[in-house]
Amino acid sequence: MNTKLSIITIASCIVATAVGAETKPSLKLIAEGFVSPTALVPIDNGRALITDQLGKISLLNKDGKLGEKVVLDLGSKLSNYNTNAFDERGVVGAAVHPQFANNKKFYLFYSAPLRETAPTNWDHTVRLSEFTLAPDDTAGNERVLLEIDMPYFNHHGGRMAFGPDGLLYVAVGDGGNANDIDAPPGKNGLIRGRPPEGNGQSRSTLMGKVLRIDVNNKDAGKQYAVPKDNPFVNGGGLPEIFAYGLRNPWGLAFDRAGDRELFLAEVGQDSWEEINIIKKGGNYGWNIREGLVCFDPKKPRNPPDDCPKVGANGEPLIEPILTYKNGRKWGKDPEVKGISITGGYIYRGKAFPQLAGKYVFGDWSRNFVIPDGVLYVASKGPDGKWTMEALELANNATGAIKLFVLALGEDAEGELYVLTNTSSALRGANGKVWKLAKE
Repeated sequence: MNTKLSIITIASCIVATAVGAETKPSLKLIAEGFVSPTALVPIDNGRALITDQLGKISLLNKDGKLGEKVVLDLGSKLSNYNTNAFDERGVVGAAVHPQFANNKKFYLFYSAPLRETAPTNWDHTVRLSEFTLAPDDTAGNERVLLEIDMPYFNHHGGRMAFGPDGLLYVAVGDGGNANDIDAPPGKNGLIRGRPPEGNGQSRSTLMGKVLRIDVNNKDAGKQYAVPKDNPFVNGGGLPEIFAYGLRNPWGLAFDRAGDRELFLAEVGQDSWEEINIIKKGGNYGWNIREGLVCFDPKKPRNPPDDCPKVGANGEPLIEPILTYKNGRKWGKDPEVKGISITGGYIYRGKAFPQLAGKYVFGDWSRNFVIPDGVLYVASKGPDGKWTMEALELANNATGAIKLFVLALGEDAEGELYVLTNTSSALRGANGKVWKLAKE
């Protein structure tokens, strides 16, 4: 008997069996009854806060059940929104203070009515506010940290994350409508007021940016402090700016391990969706480029052959790590993955070792009317290049879940959640929260 050969054969079978038996995630229903759940953030003792776009903040207990009472209801403080059509206004972002166990503070980003000092024909004012969770699990006292006036109902961003430096990073959109330029003269009903280079490229506006602020201190005249090492603190741009050249960020999350990189998902115009790793002072190209491709804001679906490779100040345009085709331009092209990226997280949980170090994300839907969201996973290869594929679920290898994928969430253990609904309009209690879990 060839004992050595037998051992090798048995070992090979064991390895093959282990690979073949790799547990694929299922969607486990955790909570329901929302209109449009937009964020899930962990707080303490295995609990998490869940935000609903129409203003209610709920508490998810460690046992996976919602608390009996609402933590906070911002419904009366929101700007007007449309319940009969797609709308981006409402509560759209949340973050929890790194010292929550001691100070009980959390932060919300939401659309408030247009403030008196704003241009009269603009749409609303976005507000970043701090709240404190009381012993009875309610929160009422609001400290407004920052307000930004927005010309349109869309592209206000709102995704937030505390970094390993203890500072708060806030992604803000370019102000909306399309192409990040003013309407041409004589075209009525559209708002003007953008700088010539667009909000994304301008360093004189907070729109189209990632901001970085210190919520633990206050500068004169502000409810926060500007970190002394922000890239434009000594001039050349607004001091809150950390990175710029962004259109409509819908995903902002630090890798909780590795190099602690900051991942941002960027919703494109009509052609390309993208994922970026955000660097201090970086210019990410909008509206000079969409994804990796040159962009002409006056002819958005007909990209020019050539465009600047640097910004107005000679700074290089940082390329996304991954792009994919948007179905609104590319139709039935086999490389189309959806029409609006939904940002996610580098997976650092323990339930699915095969996902370790990979970026799990989604696309809102492949159809604007019919819910057809898809879950994806992106991997970095030995050559440093990122590729994407469908996230294989236990009952579906394509990652398609026939729901609108509104957001992803991450708990304190690094496990991931998917927030969905079945209506592109803000109506109906069809919003649900699912956990990527073993069957």
